[in-house]
Order: sequence, then structure tokens, then C-alpha cells
Amino acid sequence: MSTYCDHCGAPAGAGDHAACRAARAMEPPRYCGECRRRMVVQVTPTGWTARCAEHGTITS
Repeated sequence: MSTYCDHCGAPAGAGDHAACRAARAMEPPRYCGECRRRMVVQVTPTGWTARCAEHGTITS
């Protein structure tokens, strides 16, 4: 489980992230779930990539 919400960047255990989970069904992550850094996101017609400077790249 991630420490931070990858959509809003808030601590994962704080508050209700139902809206974040719903948004993530259609959007790539914006924040690293491990360190809360803003990620560099690239969306292409075939998917997306999100890169954290500390933790590397994830893809759709």
C-alpha cells in the first residue's frame, strides 16, 4: 500500500479518497505514492508514463 495518494498527494490514511480512486480510473497518477513528489506525466494515444525523480517510471 502507498503512503500517499497518487492522485491528490495527501497521506493515504487521511480522509476519504473515493473521488481520487474514481478519477484514477480515467487519469494517470500525478504524485508518487512513496514520496509525494509531483511526477512528470506523459499521455500518449496508447497509454501513459509517470516518472518520479526518486523512484523511477511507471506505465499504464
